[in-house]
Amino acid sequence: MIETYGDDETVRAILRDAGDTWAVVGLSNNRERAAYGVAALLRRMGKRVVPVHPRAETVLGEKGWASLREIPFPVDVVDVFVRSEAAGAVADDAIAVGARAVWFQLGVIDPEAHRRVREAGLAMVMDRCPAIEYGRMA
Repeated sequence: MIETYGDDETVRAILRDAGDTWAVVGLSNNRERAAYGVAALLRRMGKRVVPVHPRAETVLGEKGWASLREIPFPVDVVDVFVRSEAAGAVADDAIAVGARAVWFQLGVIDPEAHRRVREAGLAMVMDRCPAIEYGRMA
């Protein structure tokens, strides 16, 4: 059986050990969106937050990119704020660019994408929020 949500050990490993460059897919300058608040928290926790959004906006002082595949430097964790129907393609891009982990946000669920990510050897968390988990594990 596939563990679809990520246990505390996996959550802790991603937050502490997976690396400091987080690509946040779906991040824009809209401060009302959850992605913006999570990205701001990740920055406060010492992470480099790279916005990935079709508009490729600069967010929180970091240049944005239209897709993961356009980012010209290594990405450690891909944090996904898109609809579940679109998340699988993002997971495949995360594998292709050599990310170490994929994090699907609350409500983003794709068991097949989870399977592909895990089979590729990456850590994976699904339907959880790093902002909540940081607070819970502190």
